[in-house]
Amino acid sequence: MIPLRDNNPVYRVPHVTYVLITLNVLVYLYEVMLGSMRQPPSREFAIFIISYGAIPSEIVRVLLHPGQWFFYPMGTLFTSMFIHGGFWHLAGNMLFLYIFGDNIEDALGHVRFLVFYLACGIAASAAHVGIDLIEALLGLSPISDIPMVGASGAIGGIMGGYILLYPRARVLSLVFFFFITVVEIPALWFLGGWLVLQFLGGLNNIGAGSNVGGTAFWAHIGGFLMGMWLIRLWMKSRAYREQPRIWWE
Repeated sequence: MIPLRDNNPVYRVPHVTYVLITLNVLVYLYEVMLGSMRQPPSREFAIFIISYGAIPSEIVRVLLHPGQWFFYPMGTLFTSMFIHGGFWHLAGNMLFLYIFGDNIEDALGHVRFLVFYLACGIAASAAHVGIDLIEALLGLSPISDIPMVGASGAIGGIMGGYILLYPRARVLSLVFFFFITVVEIPALWFLGGWLVLQFLGGLNNIGAGSNVGGTAFWAHIGGFLMGMWLIRLWMKSRAYREQPRIWWE
């Protein structure tokens, strides 16, 4: 299923959402300039990915030696969420950010939404590294030395927040099932189904060997759960409850 739009109105311009989309696109254009589209990709692009992607083995090494904390590699938990592995990777993430991000920004406000987005992205990377470490400790697979990149974890957090705030909103979706059609699906089912697919994908990858690369399913789940937790936390605050908004009850 590919989301096309939702029927959930917003009451303020989502400036932060637009800035985040712009930053991701600009970084991707820089990757293209470095030679990401070449076959094989250029040495400059490989150095860029290794330098700013989140590499579990490097992060675990620093965690085991806390006296050596410095920007690299811990800073890659932040930088990795603005890098993408290809055009379709970028396009898919930005589509979800565009459709669902404006409503979360509308509910939280600009500054709090930015904190929310970055926190979910960092939590997603941490979840990926944590599962990688657990698999290594259990002897299922070695700790990965492949960089993890992409905004999927942060956007997973947006989806986690959306499913709590607007479960009855409807998402106009392009569906492929023996035929192609466009249908409206309740957000609860659309986003809940997405989460189930991530969980099944993560279970299927356990023990398969993290160094083969692929989709970071546990990062998606980590971001989603972080988004739900932050929304639940902030919904309890008096200042948040008193903000005027339309609720999908």
